[in-house]
Amino acid sequence: MDNTTLEKLHYHELKEIVKGYCASGLGKALIDKLEPSINIDVVNRRLDETSEGRTLLDASYHIPFDGIFNVKPLIEKIEKGASLAPEDLSMMENFLRGSRKLKLFMKGKEGYAPTLSSYSLNITDLSYIEEEINTSISGNRVASNASKELKKIRKRIDICEDQIKKRLEKFLENPVNKEYIQEFFVSQRNGKYTVPIKTAFKNKVQGKIVETSLKGSTVFVEPDVVARYASELSELRIEETLEEYKILATLTEMLYEKIKEIKINIEVIAEYDMIWAKVKYSSDIKGIKPKLNGHGYIKIVKGGYPLIKNGVPLDFEIGKEYRSLIITGPNAGGKTVVLKTLGLLTLAVQSGFHISAEEGTEIAVFNKIFVDIGDNQSVENALSTFSSHVKNLAYIVRESNKSTLLLFDEIGSGTEPNEGAALAIAILEEVYHKGCITVATTHYGEIKNFSEQHPDFENAAMEFRRDTLDPLYRLNIGKTGDSNALYISKKMGISDNVIERARSYMENKNYNYELIRNSKIINEKNIEKHKDEGYKFNVGDKVLWIDKKESAIVYKERDAYNNVTILFNEEFISVNHKRLKLEIKASKLYPEGYDLNQIFSNYKKRKLERDIERGSKKALKELKKNRLK
Repeated sequence: MDNTTLEKLHYHELKEIVKGYCASGLGKALIDKLEPSINIDVVNRRLDETSEGRTLLDASYHIPFDGIFNVKPLIEKIEKGASLAPEDLSMMENFLRGSRKLKLFMKGKEGYAPTLSSYSLNITDLSYIEEEINTSISGNRVASNASKELKKIRKRIDICEDQIKKRLEKFLENPVNKEYIQEFFVSQRNGKYTVPIKTAFKNKVQGKIVETSLKGSTVFVEPDVVARYASELSELRIEETLEEYKILATLTEMLYEKIKEIKINIEVIAEYDMIWAKVKYSSDIKGIKPKLNGHGYIKIVKGGYPLIKNGVPLDFEIGKEYRSLIITGPNAGGKTVVLKTLGLLTLAVQSGFHISAEEGTEIAVFNKIFVDIGDNQSVENALSTFSSHVKNLAYIVRESNKSTLLLFDEIGSGTEPNEGAALAIAILEEVYHKGCITVATTHYGEIKNFSEQHPDFENAAMEFRRDTLDPLYRLNIGKTGDSNALYISKKMGISDNVIERARSYMENKNYNYELIRNSKIINEKNIEKHKDEGYKFNVGDKVLWIDKKESAIVYKERDAYNNVTILFNEEFISVNHKRLKLEIKASKLYPEGYDLNQIFSNYKKRKLERDIERGSKKALKELKKNRLK
């Protein structure tokens, strides 16, 4: 699926919502990787998984995830040949116990959830490893009962430590040592049993200085009276460490021997975690599994936009009587939300998510979904909004096929309305012939008219509360809407005669250029100015070319592009009528009935003679043509 589509339709935000229902990082990691499937069988299976889970949840059953953690880092550690630490083994023991309990839970649920229950058959019961770890590890420490040798070593350690403590207590009680002692207690420093001696008397006590206090007033000394036992204790500690390592290595090796089965357990548990997150999400939104098809038919009954709580539900249909829908209506009326709702619900279904809708809803599974929503302006590429818009449209048209859903927001906007509407209609025709399902929003009347006349297009409008100017966010299929600009203008105080004149201009473009001559507001100077602007130049009129500040004669009257052709310095030049100002009308320059063509004919004749003299090929060709006549 196109990544731009996923971003524009906020697909990743929807996945973040569902991730919040996961019990462990295993399920979250799967949802991160999840993408909409284009295979209708896969989509159907995904939805069935969610539906079976809903059946369990609605019957007050809850899949147990106690002790389930993401143990993948520990598996990687084992595969690299490292022994697991006691706390790592405790986590593995929890995971194995959780896997066993989940398998046991699903064993009796074949009637409620046959598909989900069958997945548990892939979970391997490794209770013997679980029990071995449980016996050997206690409180994130290797237990004494892990082996006979370790139990024996630790017993000798206890005896040795007891002898050291007794001798140090006698040392503290000896009156001879009273003057040297800072405080009367035994403490462990760096694994050694010590007594605190005043720094001034450190040379008076026979023993090894283990540590000095921060202020330097006290030294912690291991007296020689315990040296023999201290040495024995160090050796026993080494023996203990070696025995613990052997135990940890043995437990790790047991896990390594079943690494394949454990990996499968992890995969199955991750699937259960992801599916159950979908189930809990479905329960919260009161979701349903819609009917599926692969031929582009979509019917949404009271569908809710997943990212808006308590939004106006959408009723929508396309793909049966018409394959292209043109939506019109006011700004901020909800047109874009309709597109996003349609797109995101489709992506959700193809991901196996239930959707908030009512029974009768049917969703098509598409190979591709493309959107053109929002401002695609690229500062880095120095592209205008329209250029980026068209670039995106070009890509969409090129990549689309008969199994494609297209969502266009304000198609053709960003340029001159006539060109934009024409381009939009041409694109809509092209993707229609490709067999796409297309939904587009627009303000352009030309697109609305095209849709009305096309047998496989349909119009729709966003409803609008006229008394308050508030959008209702409801889609009315079969109705043509407008921007309500005139209605809003009237409500805001624009007079009725202005509104009616605007409505008339919308229908026939017959603009009124007549001035109110008696108005006190328009002075004489302004009247003359407006006369010139509204005057229709006639052939033979003497005019002032404002840019040159020189006079010319009108040769051709204003054309469809508002340009007037003038004779200026023996050249025919096309100039916009607003750049010309009337000096003397032709009727005042020439007598009645005067043939104005003589002026221009004489000029043309003189020009031809001059061109012939300088050897102009064009002029010679023209002369030859005239002779043949």
